[in-house]
Amino acid sequence: MGQTEKPQVVAALVGAGFMGRVHSRALRAAGITMSGILSSSVDKSKLAAQELAIDKYYSSYEDLLADETVNLVHILTPNSTHVELTERALTAGKHVVCEKPLATTSADANKLAKQARELSLVGAIPFVYRYHPMVREAKCRVESGNLGRVLSIKGEYLQDWLLNANDTNWRVAEQSGGASRAFADIGIHLCDLIEFISGQRIVKLVATIDTAHATRASQKVSTEDLAMVLAKLDGGGSVSLMVSQVAAGHKNGLSVELHGTSESLRFDQETPESLWIGLQDGSRTIMRDPSLLSADAARLTALPAGHPEGYFDAFVSFMRDVEQAVLGESPSGLATFEDGVRAAVLTEAVLLSAAQGAWVDVR
Repeated sequence: MGQTEKPQVVAALVGAGFMGRVHSRALRAAGITMSGILSSSVDKSKLAAQELAIDKYYSSYEDLLADETVNLVHILTPNSTHVELTERALTAGKHVVCEKPLATTSADANKLAKQARELSLVGAIPFVYRYHPMVREAKCRVESGNLGRVLSIKGEYLQDWLLNANDTNWRVAEQSGGASRAFADIGIHLCDLIEFISGQRIVKLVATIDTAHATRASQKVSTEDLAMVLAKLDGGGSVSLMVSQVAAGHKNGLSVELHGTSESLRFDQETPESLWIGLQDGSRTIMRDPSLLSADAARLTALPAGHPEGYFDAFVSFMRDVEQAVLGESPSGLATFEDGVRAAVLTEAVLLSAAQGAWVDVR
């Protein structure tokens, strides 16, 4: 008797910008086959395939969806295109990884999540900061009771790539990026980490938003550069958040600090090899050492202690979990389209609160 052929995940990429490069390299590092790539034109698709060492390029989205070897599609295009491209991929029977935000409205995000559920297809969102081992270690300490009851959480996500009035990008324009920019682009990463680590959900919030430059590259700006949020958790704890893409000197400053009745925890994405633990009689730092970490943190550790891991390694771990999900497994902590819906709901709550100048409930 012949051996049963092992199921294989074969991915195709839609979009060849920054995230196209990151996804292609992470897929390759995870050992996942890529069939081809599609960009905004045939010439750009051909160039992307050459630059990223992908064997094939597609001339149209129809050609990509018709490729029967492909069972996973990565949507890496401007936000306003996510709904149509994702809906068509699901309809074609493909599993989907869609870059955040899943959609620019919660109604559209809900529609896509419902479609994926009904078709029994994987819909994943790259909330990859979940895949830092020390984030999983923090989550484990909360779940095991080491932190105690959550009293407060402080979060920051600070960048400076839009500091100057001449700095611009497709994300700035509402028609391509959506009604929210800074919060929908990076603030949702912060909220996802807070809810993931704490195991609690934000139930009400009040927010202010601001735009640093009324125009960028001679175009009027309607989306926010920064947001400040106060929130309450369903467990009673308080949250304060600062999100900015105009914070000079900060490149990707994502940090989360939790304060409990027994200890405090702090994770900083720019120094991801450690987790700070604060106690009343002192503090200590846990380093990433798989022999000393919880099982969930250790499984995401690719290198021995003292050999630095970071953002790319987290992305590779995410890709491996997506592969397992497509093959029918249920990997721990994989962000799904349901988490994409949650991000859209929180974004709408921030915009509504800022417009009304009042606290709003988060459903």
